[in-house]
Amino acid sequence: MIKLWLPVLVCMGIIFYASSLPGSDIPPLFPFQDIAFHILIYLILALFFSHALKNTYTDIALSKVILLTIIFGIVYGITDELHQAFVPDRTASGLDVIIDGIGSFIGSIVYRWPK
Repeated sequence: MIKLWLPVLVCMGIIFYASSLPGSDIPPLFPFQDIAFHILIYLILALFFSHALKNTYTDIALSKVILLTIIFGIVYGITDELHQAFVPDRTASGLDVIIDGIGSFIGSIVYRWPK
């Protein structure tokens, strides 16, 4: 079971670490990079979470996996934004939480896609 949930925890740790970096330490690489990074990392987190959830509770409906994955992504996104409020040159953003939710939705759909 730890094998299923370890990637989720590692991804959450990466998000936490990245959120701990002061804003002045994050170089601008391309326009809208914040949006792209939020969507990408929460998409990846959603893939790991969906996989772990479906394989932990094998009889769970895929629609429930999608819903729980989106809720998980939004809740973790909120905690991430609250954490950033205490990091120098970073702010909490409701828009980022929405983007995290979008990334979580996309990740849960991608996980389900060919099935």
